[in-house]
Amino acid sequence: MRRGLTFVLLGLGVFGIATGLLLRFYAYPALAKIPHSPDTTAVAQGSGITALVYVEKGGGPTAPEIRRNLSLTSSTYVSGDLRAPEVQADSGVTAWVEATRITEDKDRLTLSASVRELCLDRFTAEAVAPCTTQYLQKVKPENGKDTKIPGTRGQVQFPGLNFKFPFQTEKRTYPWYDSGVGKPVDAKFDGEEKLQGLSVYRFKQSVPPTDVDGRDVPGSLVDKPEPTVSVRLYYQAEKTLWIEPDTGALIKVRQSVKQELRTSDQNAGQGTAVFDGTLELNKKTVDANVRVAEDNKSKLWLLTGLPVILWIAGGVLLAVGIVLLLAGRRRTA
Repeated sequence: MRRGLTFVLLGLGVFGIATGLLLRFYAYPALAKIPHSPDTTAVAQGSGITALVYVEKGGGPTAPEIRRNLSLTSSTYVSGDLRAPEVQADSGVTAWVEATRITEDKDRLTLSASVRELCLDRFTAEAVAPCTTQYLQKVKPENGKDTKIPGTRGQVQFPGLNFKFPFQTEKRTYPWYDSGVGKPVDAKFDGEEKLQGLSVYRFKQSVPPTDVDGRDVPGSLVDKPEPTVSVRLYYQAEKTLWIEPDTGALIKVRQSVKQELRTSDQNAGQGTAVFDGTLELNKKTVDANVRVAEDNKSKLWLLTGLPVILWIAGGVLLAVGIVLLLAGRRRTA
């Protein structure tokens, strides 16, 4: 009886340890992937914002006008491009399409609109370049026409993280892509907190005033007497991201942006602000993000938390079995 119990304990111990190893080091890498078709909608809102809008005057072409104290809504829909040739059920990359539109709430004027397709690593969530379907398409608010910039195969068009952080996010700095400067900017770990009971990591990203574009604008727009004036567009931003660390899911975002047109004789703060305000994901979006993250977190626990329990339990059973086996041999001797 004692001998049988010994081998049962040894067997259970080995089984527990082996099962834990399989779940953590085989099943987890195979299953912890971002989906091919996310189908998510995020809405950010803000008020008291200064922004450049284009309005029709007297039935003629639209004209630029700076308005203040606006309420804006940014809507972003993310889906998957299942027709992309690189998107296969077991592939390590996927293609996501993001459509974003920012509108003024009162008159429903469109401030900006864009669509882009990204190739993503399904494990790290970083943008990669093996896909052939990368592009950026922008709609000009002044005339409704769009321009499409296709990506170059072998070159990452939107480098860094764009939609989420990696699974098992760490307390360190990550490269988060900023569309204003067209490159990744460090998102630095800034602390922990809870959102609706969900533990999250907070990251902060800062973009100093940066010259990003040059253009000709009506002199009246920048308080100059000339009909047309050449200016430079300067962009700066402060962004805070709240991340659920187990899944890497983006739970909440707050972004403050300032865009300023400067003439050649103007320094920082002396130009004309064409955007100055803060947008933040609304409560409905954050609530939905929390629910999805909690659901996915519980699923991942079977692949990360359960193996630890199996290793501990298996180790204890194995140790007890070995003690009983050695004790039995001593009595026999």
